[in-house]
Amino acid sequence: MKNISRRTFSKGTLGSLLTFSLLESLFCRDAFTREIKPVVAKWLSELNANAKDVKNRKLTQIEWQEQVETLMAQANLGDLMKFVDFDRLTEKIPLSDRGERAFAKKFPKVEGLPTQLVFGHQIFALKQDCSVAPHGHNNMATAFLVLQGNCHGRHYDRLEDGKDFMIIKPTLDEQFSAGQYSTVSDHKDNIHWFKAKSKSAYIFNIHVLNVNENIQKGGRVYVDPFGEKLAHGLVKAKTLSKKQAYDKFG
Repeated sequence: MKNISRRTFSKGTLGSLLTFSLLESLFCRDAFTREIKPVVAKWLSELNANAKDVKNRKLTQIEWQEQVETLMAQANLGDLMKFVDFDRLTEKIPLSDRGERAFAKKFPKVEGLPTQLVFGHQIFALKQDCSVAPHGHNNMATAFLVLQGNCHGRHYDRLEDGKDFMIIKPTLDEQFSAGQYSTVSDHKDNIHWFKAKSKSAYIFNIHVLNVNENIQKGGRVYVDPFGEKLAHGLVKAKTLSKKQAYDKFG
């Protein structure tokens, strides 16, 4: 031992540390492949099966909401965030000074997860006090799952469409933290609005477009939920352009 130089010893130690680090990295990657990927893939496959069923009318939209909410309650956030490579995905994404910044990454190929999914997916990134402005949907079912941060979430039932307004009714007004979720369909809680209350907030979103193939129109319809108050808790909410909505609420 006395004949081993400091440089030789240091080289050997550093080499051991690097080898250990590499083995640890490979082990973690292997553990990710063996344990996390199949679990998340199964969860996503069930979401995809529900999306297929609602498009094929094997499920009503409200039944889809109920089943998706059950799945959202079972989500393992840590595994899901590893699956989408959340830390690397978000480290270079600048937060917008108004509204949400939406971005998406293709899911990794995993056995059991279809390569062509029926639902779309994205992550919304919000800076504090910025919003996914209040809006309803046409011919779309969607779900939100808060991955990180805190949001003030509000929902409204869309009861009637006028020329430049909607009759809406508040249904939900809650604080959402990581792991909490909500759903939207044409038939229940059609209008939603999320505002970031923490320094930043990230929301995982899935959406099933063209739920009813007989309806041609789609897309968002922005509204001002602070409209004229009517009887029985109803509100006459003026419809807005996207710019108007984000100027006021974004």
